[in-house]
Amino acid sequence: MSRTYVYLGVVEAIVFFLASQLGVYARFGSALPTEVPLVFFLATGLFFTLCMSLAMISMGLYQRDAQEQEAAFVVRIGLAFVLGLALLSVGFFAVPFLFMGRGVLGLGLVFSFIGISVVRELFARLVNIESRRRRVLVLGAGVNAYSIAEVVARGGPLGFLVVGYVPLPRSHDMLDGAQLLRSDRPLVELAIEYGVDEVVVAADDRRGKLPVDDLVDCKLSGFEVLDLLSFFEKELQIIKIDLLHPSWIFFSPRGFRMGAAARLSKRLFDLAAAAVMLVVAGPLMVLVAAASLIESRGRDPILYHQVRVGQHGTLFHVHKFRSMRVDAEADGVARWAAKNDSRVTALGSFMRKTRLDELPQIFNVLKGQMSLVGPRPERPEFVQRLAASIPYYSERHRVKPGVTGWAQLLYSYGSDDEDARRKLEYDLYYVKHAGLILDLVILLQTVEVVVFGKGAR
Repeated sequence: MSRTYVYLGVVEAIVFFLASQLGVYARFGSALPTEVPLVFFLATGLFFTLCMSLAMISMGLYQRDAQEQEAAFVVRIGLAFVLGLALLSVGFFAVPFLFMGRGVLGLGLVFSFIGISVVRELFARLVNIESRRRRVLVLGAGVNAYSIAEVVARGGPLGFLVVGYVPLPRSHDMLDGAQLLRSDRPLVELAIEYGVDEVVVAADDRRGKLPVDDLVDCKLSGFEVLDLLSFFEKELQIIKIDLLHPSWIFFSPRGFRMGAAARLSKRLFDLAAAAVMLVVAGPLMVLVAAASLIESRGRDPILYHQVRVGQHGTLFHVHKFRSMRVDAEADGVARWAAKNDSRVTALGSFMRKTRLDELPQIFNVLKGQMSLVGPRPERPEFVQRLAASIPYYSERHRVKPGVTGWAQLLYSYGSDDEDARRKLEYDLYYVKHAGLILDLVILLQTVEVVVFGKGAR
């Protein structure tokens, strides 16, 4: 945790304490019982502050990347308040002296949420963005290190800042001198001097070239040491296929495993959310169906049902509102949708931009063939070809396909094999980290996609 976030934690602790006291006065006002000693309100306020601050810390809200993704930040804040409430409930039960009434507790939480929201907004506006990024020192200056430099050069919001690249002996440097940190000092001294959070090992050839003792010293001195694949996973939320090797998968300490409880909670969430969506979107689906009938003058079907590949390679029929002409594949050749595809109808273009054509997939979710969140279900013709040419492609079928997903949000609409390869990097990340929390993040970000029509074809 950087010093900036320590200060933020102190300010927010003060906000929690003031919110708890404001809750008392908002609840009782001038009718505040005089027989209750002042120390009681101070003690309960401090306990409220302690529980809420611990919950914020446990949700990673004082890490440098806490506010980089708005949807993830909202989910973290929500979970922190739920966890804080749970801690308070346990504390009230264990120490009755600290009890807060439901009205005071509810008002305290409301005032806390408002206060924290204001503080975070001011923090985002006033604090230099570079001080909120993790500082990274890259070991290596060759091809692998250049892949990091390319990501930085593309711009866009990044949660890290590269302070420099340390070239290795007997290696070809691909970066200009301004980016290199040439020094005879130990690596840990450079890490301390530049105040780094992470050391990334980006050597092109590790055999006999890595300063092992220096890396051990960095690790034992408290600096995080990552290989290049783990760095991209952490910072870009992808698993780079070009760097992936089997040993990384089976030695990976976390992920690629969803327990029975997690699978059950995900399924129950899918059922509940799909049922609500069906009730809310039902009238809209009727309007879309009517518009489709009017456009085709009642001659063409409203829905189309297409075979897709599901979990473990099982085939199923996906349901969607028809957005293309009925003769879109009259020649029998399966093809992806392209930008400004002439096969898309006028109504279909609107539905694709607003994702209305996806609504019938709610029935696939209710039947258990799909999840609300997961990799995009592909046609068997595409899967067979892509699995033969792209390594690890079949691993995306370890989980149920989804109506929306990580790749759909973070990568533009795919229309060829190379796009499928790049999207697989996001799908593999989801397969490794699949769970209810990530699903909530993706669903929140999907709202933005639907509202602004991003990525549709």
